[in-house]
Amino acid sequence: MSDQLKVYAPYDRQLIDTLPLINENELEKVLEKAYALFLDRKAWIPAHRRIAILEKTRELMESRVEELTRTAAREGGKPYADSKVEVLRAINGVKIAAEEISQMKGTQIPMGITESSVNRLAFTMREPIGVVASLSAFNHPLNLIVHQTVTAFAAGCPVIVKPASNTPFSCLALVNILKEAGVPEGWVQPILCSNELAEKLATDKRINYLSFIGSAKIGWYLKSKLAPGTRCALEHGGAAPVIVASDADLEDMLPLLVKGGFYHAGQVCVSVQKVFAAAEIAEKLAEDMAVAAKKLKVGDPLEEATEVGPLIRTGEVDRVEEWVQEAVDGGARLLCGGKRIGDTCFEPTVLFNPPIDARVSREEIFGPVVCVYSYTDREAAIQQANSLDYHFQAAVFTKNIDLALDTVQQLNATAVMVNDHTAFRVDWMPFGGRDASGEGMGGIPYSMHEMSREKLMVFRSKPLP
Repeated sequence: MSDQLKVYAPYDRQLIDTLPLINENELEKVLEKAYALFLDRKAWIPAHRRIAILEKTRELMESRVEELTRTAAREGGKPYADSKVEVLRAINGVKIAAEEISQMKGTQIPMGITESSVNRLAFTMREPIGVVASLSAFNHPLNLIVHQTVTAFAAGCPVIVKPASNTPFSCLALVNILKEAGVPEGWVQPILCSNELAEKLATDKRINYLSFIGSAKIGWYLKSKLAPGTRCALEHGGAAPVIVASDADLEDMLPLLVKGGFYHAGQVCVSVQKVFAAAEIAEKLAEDMAVAAKKLKVGDPLEEATEVGPLIRTGEVDRVEEWVQEAVDGGARLLCGGKRIGDTCFEPTVLFNPPIDARVSREEIFGPVVCVYSYTDREAAIQQANSLDYHFQAAVFTKNIDLALDTVQQLNATAVMVNDHTAFRVDWMPFGGRDASGEGMGGIPYSMHEMSREKLMVFRSKPLP
């Protein structure tokens, strides 16, 4: 009898369902099937058919928004309203992928510009990179699967996808929809397996591309074990610093910071975590954020009024509580929150001036906690923001365009939002971390191009100039 995966709802810890885990022999069959499809060029799915399948997928998803929303909210704990936004984003992501297929093209390479290159015509074309292995995370259980699976299929690659063990049902629902839309057997294979087998999958020499979303520790470990030639995209955590100048529009900024900080209980790699505010306004900003945070409704993610849901595991509640208490013991002012709500939720928390050596200052919090730091020297604040190993997305709030541009230049981040929160994202923009935060670039068009590779063709013919 195969091993079983028990999946519990993070809010009430009720058992959702029990699913079978595959064994090593079954994983081998999955790999063999995917690799055989890639090797058989006659089996490759032409672009027009991939477009038609994805258009049908989008239509089917649009007819099942409510079902997909409730599945994502229940298994992942993201509130119903935010889960619905995720589902709508995922549907649009399928549309983006279908449209991007027409942009998978090469370019002409100039010839005849030296004597040795005359009588030649050269151009590049893009081909699927090969078998893609996608290891996903829990915090966007449907949209991440679109970014890691639909992109691979759209690029012409067979893909094997392992969802997070906490949130497998959104992935399985999407794969079933893809099959219903006409994806041929073997091109998109979902698997549920142990961490050991997930590593075996990622590091198999038949895998040409690894898409990994998760902890830095695991991501960098897997990269060190990849087979020669396997390319990868690693998306890890971030610290998401915000620099607030003294001239910032507090009224406009406040709801953005509150949403960016407490969306999905802070369990987002680019959520607002560390706000460095000019001393003239820092205390008022922190207190206003605390007032707004206290009004947020925490509870059952399936209730439409809920704004902050549970943390994914009870152990995370313990960790966040410990980190907050450490900061308070070290001198941070606790302006609101700081306590657990039952075993699965934590109060939205605002800390003012926590010690720079506290874990809330040094690490990614990944919980409903926002730290506000007062500064008198913007350069020093930027230096502190850059001092962590994690560099993903950041933000600056100011009415001064020169100050905004200077801050964008100085912040070590792949993306800097001006007068917007750090968690802003649309699915067609580049998205990814640098340094410890990851490698490679996500965003649907960018992922599709990374999941392909160029081939150069050179014709030699005497009539050519």
